[in-house]
Amino acid sequence: MTVPVFRFAPSPNGSLHLGHAYSALLNQRMAQNMGGRMLLRMEDIDRERCTPELEHSMLNDLEWIGLNWEQPVRRQSEHFPIYQEALDRLVKMELVYPAFLSRSGIKREIERSNMDDWPRDPDGAPFYPPIERLLSKREQQTRMARGDPYAWRLNMDRALEVAGTQLIWHEFGSREHKVNARPQDWGDVIIARRDMPTSYHLSVVIDDALQGITHVVRGKDLYHATSVHRLLQHLFGIEPPLYHHHRLVLDNDGNKLSKSRRDTSLRSLRERGVTRQEICDLIGL
Repeated sequence: MTVPVFRFAPSPNGSLHLGHAYSALLNQRMAQNMGGRMLLRMEDIDRERCTPELEHSMLNDLEWIGLNWEQPVRRQSEHFPIYQEALDRLVKMELVYPAFLSRSGIKREIERSNMDDWPRDPDGAPFYPPIERLLSKREQQTRMARGDPYAWRLNMDRALEVAGTQLIWHEFGSREHKVNARPQDWGDVIIARRDMPTSYHLSVVIDDALQGITHVVRGKDLYHATSVHRLLQHLFGIEPPLYHHHRLVLDNDGNKLSKSRRDTSLRSLRERGVTRQEICDLIGL
């Protein structure tokens, strides 16, 4: 039998808060209950916001709450060539295209369409106008060569056509059940940027596969994004893990916690004398 492999994968771009503590310790508890392994990954592709100082602080907080993980820690910033290879495969398959519209350009195209019900993704962002899907290779290369800012976007219609099947994932918890993936709800998502050969969607799929992750345990805020991940997994021929999207730890007003809020950060709570056990009580573990 395959040994279950879990992971906690924060981005070192701020302070860990109670929600991170819940996710990290829930992963560890599930791994222990299943006799599995526990890995730690730093999702630090954003080199401007993610710093060694923030990572050091994050590791210190994770040790303090009692998280144990196997060494070494995987850092995404050390594996850009691997993501580039994956992006090159999508380019070769003609499933991605360089998209040049700025935010204001997107807004202008939407207004020009005269559509009152322009589609939006599950996060509320408007779909990217598909006008650049048909740019010739020469025009694409000309604009890229002269330095026009762009991002690589997935041609969702073509990707779904290539996939050619209804994609599902398995959600586990009190009971296991199938979920029909709906990547079409996201439109032409960003796969990579001009100055960074990846995005969250691409790197998380590649890393989970390379690390042999069998169980992905993460917050409900990423539930709908799993549809995009299932599509990418299918295109790359990757066997999907099982998923569990857990409840979010909310503030007193019912809002999702933020790394920018100091009052719910683990570091702030430690400084105020809160104990590890009190942290577990606060998050319901």
